[in-house]
Amino acid sequence: MAIRAFLIVLSCLAAATCRGATFSSLQQTLIVTASPQPAQVLKAGEDEITVTWSLNSTFPAGVDSSYKTVTIKLCYAPISQKYRGWRKTVDNLVKDKTCQHKIVANKPYISSSSNNTFTSTVLRDVPTATYFIRAYAQNSEGDEVAYGQTTDSHKAVNLFEIQAITGRHVSLDIASICFSAFSILSLFGFFFLEKRKSKASESK
Repeated sequence: MAIRAFLIVLSCLAAATCRGATFSSLQQTLIVTASPQPAQVLKAGEDEITVTWSLNSTFPAGVDSSYKTVTIKLCYAPISQKYRGWRKTVDNLVKDKTCQHKIVANKPYISSSSNNTFTSTVLRDVPTATYFIRAYAQNSEGDEVAYGQTTDSHKAVNLFEIQAITGRHVSLDIASICFSAFSILSLFGFFFLEKRKSKASESK
């Protein structure tokens, strides 16, 4: 029984590891465009991105029969992946770290060649980097079965930048300046009092 249980656990772990498609096995059946212009710099938490996607009409009818939902993500361009293993591109989509930030997830897929549009503000936790946008079509089980992206296969064109929130605010800067000034005045006051005490003791 113990061996059987171990084999069941092992098979479950293997299934979890192997679950999901490889990127190289997906067809690029979606046409995806987005509002950011090449080299444009967007600010996290402030600027909006509008994404439009549709089925590429050059594919035969019914190619999208298994598409149930669409998930759109921000993806790191190669320049922002260099020397950053936590953003590494892996063919196995379960392990792939290229597209970590969702713009919209599990939006119902409309079986039509008409354009679908979604607008969203860049999330506040998106880090500073160079990006492109990719849309994944998913089947009823949530597995990726097709994709489309705003760049070419080399991920070298139509790239844009996002500038992360620095965490600094005007009110905090003012408070910091006031605190520093108070500290300096307190220090001078301390030395002044000490000097007066010293003179008073010498006069006695």
